[in-house]
Amino acid sequence: MIRYLSVLFALMFCATSLASESTTGVDNIAQIASLVRWSGVLFSLVIIAATWLLLKFMNSLVESVGGQFAQYRLPLQKLQSFMQFFIYMGAGILVFMLSFRINDQILALIGGTLAVSIGFALKDLAASFIAGMTVMVDRPFQVGDRVTFEGNYGDIITIGLRSVRMRTLNDDIITIPNNKFLNEVTVSGNYGALDMQVVIPFFIGMDEDITLARDLIQEAASSSRYIHLPKPVTVLVKQTITDNYLAIQLTCKAYVVDTTYEKLFETDITLRVMKEFRKHSIKPPQIAVQSQP
Repeated sequence: MIRYLSVLFALMFCATSLASESTTGVDNIAQIASLVRWSGVLFSLVIIAATWLLLKFMNSLVESVGGQFAQYRLPLQKLQSFMQFFIYMGAGILVFMLSFRINDQILALIGGTLAVSIGFALKDLAASFIAGMTVMVDRPFQVGDRVTFEGNYGDIITIGLRSVRMRTLNDDIITIPNNKFLNEVTVSGNYGALDMQVVIPFFIGMDEDITLARDLIQEAASSSRYIHLPKPVTVLVKQTITDNYLAIQLTCKAYVVDTTYEKLFETDITLRVMKEFRKHSIKPPQIAVQSQP
């Protein structure tokens, strides 16, 4: 209701400003009075109040029915959103028609306001459309790629003219405007291929058998059911400092046969390696405990 009052008074103010530029003094007041239908303004307030009550009733009805019948909750919410749009539009048009006398000045005011509003609305849409064409031509990623973008990690499922949709590993659907990809870094893990490299780090103590640990990781990765054997399995070894203590980091780099199995592949290798480490008494780094003075 407050929204409609604000719009109504804004239109009245614009009409007042428009009229005041052409005439002065008493003529301005007469012209303003001729534009506004005051009896219609009072009736418009009644319509706004009735619309507000109708929307409140609709919202409470949807919440009540959706709470009792979960299977109808989403369809009812979609229907509510659809109905609210037409209620807002209908009430707004009706209030405007009742509150103002339509003439050339009002039509000019409406045309100018709509032109500015549509221009602002289409600015981002046009930018996303052009960016969408750029994404399709430049192809920084493809449908099916597993990508990282602004902290989100998942599979590209749709590339549209306005936006790109990504399904995360938590099965969430993220919609990203195309113009975002023009200025941000996008990392593609497979870039059109079915297989993808998976990097799995392991840490052991400085005094452990490093060669044996490397061989165990190599064997565990090579024998995994999800391994893509045409590509090599690599285990890199380096000394690292973690939380102020030394450790040996062994990084397994292997290719999963399908990006869908990435996390299953990582889990399978980790379980195999941990089992072999326990079997051969290869221990993780020992955290030094500082004695209190």
